[in-house]
Amino acid sequence: MLKIDEQIETVERLRELLPTEGFTNTFLKVSDRLNDVARKFIELAPFVIVATKATDGLIDVSPKGDPAGFVEVYDDKTLIIPDRLGNHRVDGFQNLLEDPNVALLFIVPGHGDTLRIAGKARIVKDAAISKRHAVNGKEPLLALVIEVEEAFMHCSKSFIRSRLWHPDHWPPRKSAPTLAEWVIETVDREQTLDDVQEDHSADEGARLY
Repeated sequence: MLKIDEQIETVERLRELLPTEGFTNTFLKVSDRLNDVARKFIELAPFVIVATKATDGLIDVSPKGDPAGFVEVYDDKTLIIPDRLGNHRVDGFQNLLEDPNVALLFIVPGHGDTLRIAGKARIVKDAAISKRHAVNGKEPLLALVIEVEEAFMHCSKSFIRSRLWHPDHWPPRKSAPTLAEWVIETVDREQTLDDVQEDHSADEGARLY
């Protein structure tokens, strides 16, 4: 078992170690709606991370990506995220049927700051929404409609420390394990690594929309 010096168990102790003094803007910058800054950031973001929670407490984090601006700002309290073809696990959707609370993290490539949004989500099937979000003539079957309750920008320290946007600090592409390797490691099936990789490559080429 991991041995630690101290487990933090109260807000009082947490604030003793991480006081609020000197961080006034951090607590005042939260908005309950989407202002012009948020709208512009979402317009430029091709990638958003969606967090949901099941009733058993398990958290799911799902990446969503499309051309920049794919998340629609319907009004200052409503976002719409089209659902594209995936692996049919629908972990996030199932979670939302149990608990509508959702959190989003919008990322703009090369940009240090991020936009954090939290609220309530509904899974919808709507002809008008699907038509607006069609790509290459293919309409999404479903979409998430999110009622914004909290929005604020987050500083760039994590990107600065990680040097995420600096290619000279990226590891060699082939050094990182692939999904195909994960499947071979975890799924009992009579396929070679090359077979699985071929299946995944074909899926990426034919099932984006």
